[in-house]
Amino acid sequence: MIADLVRRQVAVIVASPTPAAVAAKAATKTVPILFGVTDDPVKLGLVASLARPGGNATGVNFYLAEFGLSAKRLGLLRELVPQATRIAALVNPKNAENAAAVTRDVTAAASAIGVQIEVVHASDKQEIEAAFVTFVRNRIDALLVGTDPFFYSRRVQLATLTTRHAIPAVYTVREYPEAGGLMSYGTSLKEVYQQLGAYAVRILKGEKPADLPVVQTNKFEFVINLSTARALGLSVPPSLLARADEAID
Repeated sequence: MIADLVRRQVAVIVASPTPAAVAAKAATKTVPILFGVTDDPVKLGLVASLARPGGNATGVNFYLAEFGLSAKRLGLLRELVPQATRIAALVNPKNAENAAAVTRDVTAAASAIGVQIEVVHASDKQEIEAAFVTFVRNRIDALLVGTDPFFYSRRVQLATLTTRHAIPAVYTVREYPEAGGLMSYGTSLKEVYQQLGAYAVRILKGEKPADLPVVQTNKFEFVINLSTARALGLSVPPSLLARADEAID
């Protein structure tokens, strides 16, 4: 797909997440590339440095699994469901780096607060269905869904299954509770793409990616779906509700 865009001599390529950005960078050294990635763009070879990208690429570096965000999500989940002692973490083994980061963070956080974590793998829609069979069989009290573009694409399926099986779940970004999931804590993807749009305008007006510093996002948002909470029979504590950036009802 990237090769086709290069052949069409497009004015700029916006590529996200990481696999798309890496493919774009490998395909052309001349077409301007705007990336949105969670991994370090320097280590990926997309830019020479964050402040001075050089080359034909720049963009936004945002965070979904770093900075103990998985541990933060686990804390929010436990605050909403304090009786939960067996919590599952759903990760995609094909997204190895993020899966490892989520597993590491959640395991450490769970140990600190005295809850059990069961890590379950899924990398296609059938395996997601099978994962919920495992959750029910093992009497899982709550679920943390790990960072992953595939899970994001299956957010309606995940929201439907968690409601059907009455499993409170926490997710990475607001699009999950917007699709019927319970709650999320993470970077605003809307802000990421607004920044990419602003950079696209500047490039179309003649600026070079090499001169536009990589933007690093550090603003996180907490979203709760109150309708889903009621469907799950949960009462949201006022202290938790007061910290929410948005409550969907």
